[in-house]
Amino acid sequence: MLRAGKAEDMAGILTIYNDAILHTTAVYTYTPFDAAYGQAWYKNKVAGNWPLLVDEEDGKIAGFATFGTFRDWPAYKYTIEHSIYVHPAYRKKGIASTLMQKLIELANARGYATLVAGIDADNDASIALHEKLGFKKVGEIRKAGYKFKHWLNLAFYQLDLKGPNNPTEE
Repeated sequence: MLRAGKAEDMAGILTIYNDAILHTTAVYTYTPFDAAYGQAWYKNKVAGNWPLLVDEEDGKIAGFATFGTFRDWPAYKYTIEHSIYVHPAYRKKGIASTLMQKLIELANARGYATLVAGIDADNDASIALHEKLGFKKVGEIRKAGYKFKHWLNLAFYQLDLKGPNNPTEE
């Protein structure tokens, strides 16, 4: 079931995110986040009017997705960057595709022009998903991170969205 995320979902969201921190190069950090961090993160999402989507399966959070600011400068206001994560037990079931399609729909409805994905260059599954949904590779930063005793390259993918109809500099 796809729905809006709630504060009560943060334990399930952190389980997924912390697994990615500890076991993958999808997140370029080393230390898992605690409940206090999760609640602050959630409050920032709500305060910024950023979407937080969850996929709930059998009462458990199977995946989540969100988007937010790409860069904190006014001229970037029509560009957003997203995050999407699926619990290891629920991967390869179409959850990521469903979450991404809904995020794209929301981004278009809000009048954004560009959706950016920063993906570890060795994350073939995420790259394939993004390419399937129309994202194009627009660049790569070599040695962007260091984790698990090796250098990580960060690939950037971009999806051109519909908006805005009348961009402004306000």
